[in-house]
Amino acid sequence: MFLSTKKCEGSGECIKECPTQAIRLVEGKAFSCITCGACAEACPNRAIFKNKYGGYVVDRAKCNACGVCEFTCPVNSINIEDGLVKGICARCGICTEVCPLDARIDAFDIIEDRKLKFLESLNIAIPSTPKLSPESKQVERVNVVTDLDKCTLCRRCEYYCPTEAIMVNVDQKGVCTECRVCEDICPADAIKDTTIDPEKCTLCLKCVKECPNNAIYVDDFQVKIKHLTDEESLSGTIISCLNCGLCVEACQKGALKLVDGKIRCDPNICEDCETMECQEICPVGTLKSSFEFGPGIKGYCVSCGRCVKACDINEARSFKKVTWDGSVSSDCISCGICAELCPKDAITLKRGTIEVNPDRCILCEKCGIHCPVDAIPRTTMRKKSIKDGFTLIDDKLCMKCNLCAKICPEEAISPDADGRMIVDESKCIYCGACSNACPARAVIFDREFELSS
Repeated sequence: MFLSTKKCEGSGECIKECPTQAIRLVEGKAFSCITCGACAEACPNRAIFKNKYGGYVVDRAKCNACGVCEFTCPVNSINIEDGLVKGICARCGICTEVCPLDARIDAFDIIEDRKLKFLESLNIAIPSTPKLSPESKQVERVNVVTDLDKCTLCRRCEYYCPTEAIMVNVDQKGVCTECRVCEDICPADAIKDTTIDPEKCTLCLKCVKECPNNAIYVDDFQVKIKHLTDEESLSGTIISCLNCGLCVEACQKGALKLVDGKIRCDPNICEDCETMECQEICPVGTLKSSFEFGPGIKGYCVSCGRCVKACDINEARSFKKVTWDGSVSSDCISCGICAELCPKDAITLKRGTIEVNPDRCILCEKCGIHCPVDAIPRTTMRKKSIKDGFTLIDDKLCMKCNLCAKICPEEAISPDADGRMIVDESKCIYCGACSNACPARAVIFDREFELSS
């Protein structure tokens, strides 16, 4: 519930703006529904439900205005006008925003604070809430990371990775990336600085078969390498396993394990599951089926460091401690995709504020991969964008609070002449901000993602 402090002068701004008419003046102070839930328990039609903010909303499709809630309300906040139930607080928070004196406060915060102080005063063996220092609030993960400023997309690390946990996609196919793999594998030592010595070349064709970017070919009994022109440069993406461990948790057979923070797989246990949940949950998509030792998988990093050693010129690959303190950039549009998709339920969206639980977060970067405005930091180049979706507003549940319109980053929602909230599909990007902001669960919403990089 929301309370009025001594600052309240009874100006009535909160009363005017409250979409459910749950606030009234009592002795010159704003007083509102206490969200006790008695109305919801008493409703014979189950037409009143508790929303995610702790408030209560009336489903007008079920409500027949029988009046049981009105008689049950302990503070006489509920009244029925023209067959509509009014006076129930949905905890939308509009009253706190419009109060010119900041006199409206959230009582839930006060209650929780007093509960903790009361428990501490008892001086009994109750675990206290740990006060985290700035350092301990950070989430940490150690894995091999690519320095994108140094990486030239040569594909050398990809070639030498024993578990195929690195995926390099070069836009320019069939040209030399200067990975020097051909130099390493040539049995006649005929290749130096990406140039082939025809006097030494034995036409064994090993370089042709092994070239990661298919840049080596045979022309008139001579092995040749196709190079980029002076005007061209390589472009593309490099994506590798994050060592987050989600695949380990998803494996129902117990074939994957984390040993000292490193992923291990037993091919004798691994089976070609029908669901392949380990692949489905992988945030970067490196896991794939392998039949080298029978049914199994590849694409998980074993932290062997071979890619680090292979990247010996630019030193773009290195073991690194990745940290995140839960902060996001000012570009955040409070869409809630991060909270919705987090596999560990580590992110909570509270009225536009993202809170990250460091005890749950494993830095899988799924939130950053799906963030439509790149407000969440990520180390991977993997990126997904919203492909399509739909957004509808159920007029039977809509409270006309306009929160959806206020939070929509594209201004795609607005009231029509009758006050009904309408979604402009030509503007909507299906981010879901309206759905997360709606205290009445009136937004019917779905979306589909596609891989963009």
